[in-house]
Amino acid sequence: MNEIKTSEEFKNYLQKENRFLLLKHSSTCPISHQAYVEVEKYENTGVSVPIMYLVVQTSRDLSNSIAQEYEVKHESPQALFFENGKVKGHMSHWDITSTQLKDLLK
Repeated sequence: MNEIKTSEEFKNYLQKENRFLLLKHSSTCPISHQAYVEVEKYENTGVSVPIMYLVVQTSRDLSNSIAQEYEVKHESPQALFFENGKVKGHMSHWDITSTQLKDLLK
């Protein structure tokens, strides 16, 4: 998993990758910590979809910008699946499990 911090980094991923997963992560929330663990668990299964995350406390403007531009209400934790520059699916809180991610990213 790679951390992104700026709009420029996010735009680069949009241009470079057809499909990727973005996790909006809170560094102080236990639910978000569990979601992060689940994303790591999913990543360790050998997935071919790039995974990145942003920390909402340090990248609030980026997080809000993504929520506004893609019309997906901000939640934390939140997993957003992007395909061809659009959000194809998303989930939040306890719904973020390695099994659910596998289903989302089919």
